[in-house]
Amino acid sequence: MSGRVWARARVLGGVLVLAVLVWRLGAEPFLDGIRGLGPGALVAAAAIGAGTTVCSAWRWRAVAAALGVGLPMRAAVAAYYRGQLLNSLLPGGVVGDVYRGVRHGADVGDLGRALRAVVWERVAGQVVQATMALAVLTTFPSPLRGWALAVAAVGAVAAGVLLLTGRGLVRRGPARPARVARAVAAEVRTALLQPSTWPPVLVASVLAVLGYLGTFLIAARAAGVDGPPSQLLPLALVVLLAAAIPVNVGGWGPREGVAAWVFATAGWGAAAGASVATAFGVLVLVSVLPGVAVLVADRRHPSRPRPTPTAARGPGSDRVQDEVREDGALHG
Repeated sequence: MSGRVWARARVLGGVLVLAVLVWRLGAEPFLDGIRGLGPGALVAAAAIGAGTTVCSAWRWRAVAAALGVGLPMRAAVAAYYRGQLLNSLLPGGVVGDVYRGVRHGADVGDLGRALRAVVWERVAGQVVQATMALAVLTTFPSPLRGWALAVAAVGAVAAGVLLLTGRGLVRRGPARPARVARAVAAEVRTALLQPSTWPPVLVASVLAVLGYLGTFLIAARAAGVDGPPSQLLPLALVVLLAAAIPVNVGGWGPREGVAAWVFATAGWGAAAGASVATAFGVLVLVSVLPGVAVLVADRRHPSRPRPTPTAARGPGSDRVQDEVREDGALHG
């Protein structure tokens, strides 16, 4: 499937999910989610969003530094705001991240390494979020607990199979795939598993997820769902995982569909889930609006490429990049 066809399919998928929800529930639940938002909720979302953005930028900066393409914290925060805004406005939910990597690559003169830094920091964030979701879903009483246990079992088996397959590929596989597998493993160790890297990546990811959970609880209250956090948090974590699915229109689509499902499963009704997801989407958009100022500043002061000192590159990363370029892999 070509990139253009896949991009259209992602947009179409998000539109179809929203269309089905409106067809089944009507427009009222979505309007209710917007009507319930007051100034206090918007201000709180902006404040929480500032914290989650700083944490995410900290994670990105740690990974980029490990790969030898570090950047100042102030620049990382500004770029992350810009990327989140683009993700919230454009189809697919990943355009802002790609642009963030491309701009950083232009700044440091190493596009491939900068793009991979974005990939690894997003992967790390998603892994931590999924782990937190499974931990909460298997610990707190929830109608989704059975699903979580099944997913955890399947995930454990899949991880074991993947690990064994990867080791077999490295040891006995064809030369070129084996080199690529070794390069990927080496870069994961460099980017995420160094003693100087994994603690900030882990802490920043956990804090960012907690910030999104706080925003979700505000959205639930605004939509009229007053359940205790112990009941809402498992649902919120599932909705957050759905929000990361790159088949959406500016973040809308799977998030609202999964919210309708989990809230119906929990007894609040699909309409309540759609209202909460709508309120959450609006709050997230408000929280990333500072990205507008970054885009305006970009137009006034375009970035200029600057060379990256060789000494700043991460240990072993030159070998990784050479192998990856040779095999035409890992270009983002």
